[in-house]
Amino acid sequence: MSKARVRTRAIYPGTFDPTTNGHLSLVERASCLFDEVVVAISRKPGKAVLFTYEERFEFMRAAVKQLPNKHKIKVVGFDGLLAHFVKKVKATAIIRGLRAVSDFEFEFQMALMNRKLAREAETVFLMPALSWVYLSSSIIREVARNHGDVNGMVPAIVKKALEQKFKKQTRRNAE
Repeated sequence: MSKARVRTRAIYPGTFDPTTNGHLSLVERASCLFDEVVVAISRKPGKAVLFTYEERFEFMRAAVKQLPNKHKIKVVGFDGLLAHFVKKVKATAIIRGLRAVSDFEFEFQMALMNRKLAREAETVFLMPALSWVYLSSSIIREVARNHGDVNGMVPAIVKKALEQKFKKQTRRNAE
């Protein structure tokens, strides 16, 4: 008697403010490891964001459509504690990205807390492709705010939105 294969579902949570190619690298890597990857965008993050939830959701939704395993990827929103959401969707893993050693201490603490609150899901640390290790949403926002070129570091939809957002702010500041 053979056992039925256990399906794996990973959650990749974040604010994704905005989506970067580093985020997409992690989604793509996770989609090769798990049966399903749920990109969970925080509706009400505990920090100030540049883009609304609806904008951040649309950026990610549009971007994952370009990935090879797009049929394994779902973009959703979530509120509240990640551990509660993990239980609700019956996730087997939580994906967290590590770019540098400096990320590890915070991510390690979060992984331990999530293990305490949601034992059914294991935290899996993934690194983005080497070409994206330096990228973060905050760096992208800062470069765009100062009219630097983010081409090739973010999806086209995000690049356009950043240009529009900071063009408006520049006009307001000039008035």
